[in-house]
Amino acid sequence: MGVSLKDVAQRAGVSMKTVSNVVNDYPYVSPATRERVQQAIKDLGYRPNLTARHLRKGRTGIIALAVPELGNPYFADLASAVIDAAAQHDHTVLLDHTAGLREKEVLVAQGFRAHIIDGLILSPIQLETEDLLARLDGPPLVLLGEREYDAPYDHIAIDNVAAARTAVQHLIALGRRRIAFLGARQESLRQPAHLRLRGWREEIRASGGTPDGSLVVATDGYDHRDGAAAMAYLLDRAEPPDAVFAYNDLIALGAMRVLFERGLRVPEDIAVVGFDDIEEGRYAAVSLTTVAPDKAAIARLAVDCLVERIDAGTPTAAFPRRILPGYTLVERESTIGRGTPATHP
Repeated sequence: MGVSLKDVAQRAGVSMKTVSNVVNDYPYVSPATRERVQQAIKDLGYRPNLTARHLRKGRTGIIALAVPELGNPYFADLASAVIDAAAQHDHTVLLDHTAGLREKEVLVAQGFRAHIIDGLILSPIQLETEDLLARLDGPPLVLLGEREYDAPYDHIAIDNVAAARTAVQHLIALGRRRIAFLGARQESLRQPAHLRLRGWREEIRASGGTPDGSLVVATDGYDHRDGAAAMAYLLDRAEPPDAVFAYNDLIALGAMRVLFERGLRVPEDIAVVGFDDIEEGRYAAVSLTTVAPDKAAIARLAVDCLVERIDAGTPTAAFPRRILPGYTLVERESTIGRGTPATHP
């Protein structure tokens, strides 16, 4: 039989109401009493009934995280970080997979499963501003990702343009001049791929160069096969690049496989930089230099913003926040070679 609130109260010599106040972190408990109750909780191994606590507040204690690709290592890492951050607020996370399809993103955003969740963190790909403005009710929402929305919801996103410029600046500093961009897209200019391509252009111009459109390769997707096809296309041209900046690590790793198959050395012949810092890139035969978003900070900020809205009972924000977590460039063998000390871990 489990330890009850009454057992803790008897052990600490206080009322059950006092134990409840300590468990729920109410401020009006003396330090000495709080310490005595906390010691009794520890001694007895008491675990609060979180379900009952949430129900008393008219909540479920569940938040949802909707991402486009759970099979993508970046989103898998992000989901793990969100689960850890939510646990700090005694919330459970329900994962949803939208496959990057607008109809599924609209369904999730406009209240699907609203009866079982307290709030939603959504990383959209195809969702439009009008879809968010049409969201008349539903639980609080926080947006992730780099698409830009003029809508009353908090938004957590890294600065893609600045991050891309950092990657290209690194390649230019190494003496590379024909820097390709793999992973361009044809859709809205608010897509992350367009923002990273913009950073590529800006940094090349800032260095005194002229962006070469023939070195920009669009891809159908963001996976290894897309990077491999894009790299093969460039190598079959008269003037191949001497460096590659890829939209993400999966594209970069696919490109590196083709370079190996063609007998080209990384980084001696062609240097490669990715984006996302997935674990696969760290353990590749030639470890991958990459832009590493602070995934733990992204998750923590998203959960904190959402819980704040849940507690305040405000699904929308009169003054929505756009918060930009940090990123680092992690220099590894695909640009600096073996035996060269990296400037970042």
